[in-house]
Amino acid sequence: MFRRSLALLLTLLLTLGAVHALSEEDDVDTEDISQVSADVVQQIEELDAIEDEEPVYIQGASYHERDREEFTRSSPALYTAKTTKGTYIYSDRSVSSPRLVSRDNTSRVDVLYVGVNWCVVRLDDKIGYIKREKLAAVTPLDPVNTPPYGTQKASYIALTATDCHVRKSMSDQDDSWVVLKPDTRLSIWRFQNGWAIVIYMRNYGYVHISELKNLIPVSPTDTPLSPDTPIAAYTSFYKMVDTEANIGRIHNIGHAAARLCRTLAPGESLNYNQQIGPFNPKNGYQKAPVLVEGKTVLGSGGGVCQVSSTLYNALLQLPGITILQRRPHGPSGASYLPHGVDAASGGGTNLNLRFRNDYPFPIRIDMHSEGDGALYVSLYRAD
Repeated sequence: MFRRSLALLLTLLLTLGAVHALSEEDDVDTEDISQVSADVVQQIEELDAIEDEEPVYIQGASYHERDREEFTRSSPALYTAKTTKGTYIYSDRSVSSPRLVSRDNTSRVDVLYVGVNWCVVRLDDKIGYIKREKLAAVTPLDPVNTPPYGTQKASYIALTATDCHVRKSMSDQDDSWVVLKPDTRLSIWRFQNGWAIVIYMRNYGYVHISELKNLIPVSPTDTPLSPDTPIAAYTSFYKMVDTEANIGRIHNIGHAAARLCRTLAPGESLNYNQQIGPFNPKNGYQKAPVLVEGKTVLGSGGGVCQVSSTLYNALLQLPGITILQRRPHGPSGASYLPHGVDAASGGGTNLNLRFRNDYPFPIRIDMHSEGDGALYVSLYRAD
């Protein structure tokens, strides 16, 4: 029971909002923060349980990540990284598999491949798997030709043509992570066997092509393929649970996303907190679960971190964008994204996303959330 309560507090800290910033935020009055009732605490625990839920069954095929057997001692590395203390390198993508290497102290490893949860790494003469959250200070060996760690370049954007099932495998008989409404904007990582593959939190999601319309390619370079072609796009997902603990968060995500739609001139910087804050009721934000001084409370603006984190994942795809400030949520990251690509935000100066457009042309930010489980952002060359 104690372990579950501790996990609840940590999960809220990592996923649901402005956290420490709210305790330091001058724009959040004391009356805007209230103690969570027992009913709301139970709702948050139930939502947390859904976050950890495993697929009930898998009927169809799924995307196959690269295996360690595909690499050798001479395989070129993409990145180098430090491991956290007490890290294990495994022979399979499971913490119950045999350990190839264990370290009481930190080590530097070569990162050969990055999956959604696991990386293939090389340490000395051993090649194995390591959880993404066990890596720190990840540095590209060729920063000119290698994208920043964790970058997932979208290949297409689309609209949902009907009630759209984001399934757990490539089978229409399988369970769905979420069902999106018609005309929801969606970015697609890649296609396989007639299925669109998306990154759903820390899993893969699959949408059959028959449930999509208005497919538009994302330009692989900074030169658009057409006036309607974005040069970067990303979609993150959030839970659809009709409880007091989650309704305010869904509203805040959509409200913050709408306030971010704008054009950034060459050389212009954007300060996320200043652009969409302050995070209080006067500015349209509702109460959602956050942590203040170690206590679970309802505070205005819970959920805005997911908006900054989703935008950050699109910015990573553009080498002409310079990240001026970005801070992760903590060692475990935010559960609604793969580890290592979240960007915490809030009212304080330490939790913020700031970036600059270093392209010689303007960049337009287009961001939407229809309140049905998907948060979408696309970036366009606006000249």
